Amino acid sequence: MLDIRTPRWFAAYTKPKNEKKVLERLTAIGIEAYLPLQKRLKQWSDRKKVSEEPVIRSYIFVRIVEKDYYKVLNTAGVIRYITFEGKAAPIPDKQIEVLRQLLEQNLAIEAVEEQLQPGEMVEIRMGSMMGITGELVEHNGAKKVIIRIDHVSHSLLVTLPKEYIAKAI
Repeated sequence: MLDIRTPRWFAAYTKPKNEKKVLERLTAIGIEAYLPLQKRLKQWSDRKKVSEEPVIRSYIFVRIVEKDYYKVLNTAGVIRYITFEGKAAPIPDKQIEVLRQLLEQNLAIEAVEEQLQPGEMVEIRMGSMMGITGELVEHNGAKKVIIRIDHVSHSLLVTLPKEYIAKAI
């Protein structure tokens, strides 16, 4: 159990394809929860449809204090917290805010689970995400900026115009 008196963000692992249901259940019991969703075009043989899908599958973020710890765990569809050294690992508020900003911009975001080599530190110098730092890497033949979220096994790859980024000082 954690000693948290002020609300902090944590990542919880959900059953596959249960993220939206878990979000509804947590919200219904008064837990602040965040499920990063991205619009994607689905193609079937007879039609196309735009749907909202989780950016990071099977993950949901919750902002809780100590008394809410087990409320989250006892919510149907939640499997466990993402842990570090046996304890639920807090995620800095700033990283959740960066994730929200990225999604508001409708940028091409790709969550990858593979271990990416550290890249050159860069800073976003234009747009509403000005001041956010990341790492410039090449992935699948394109230059992208990695935004890492502490203790989550995925990295977010963001495609930005090259004039938006500069070497971090």
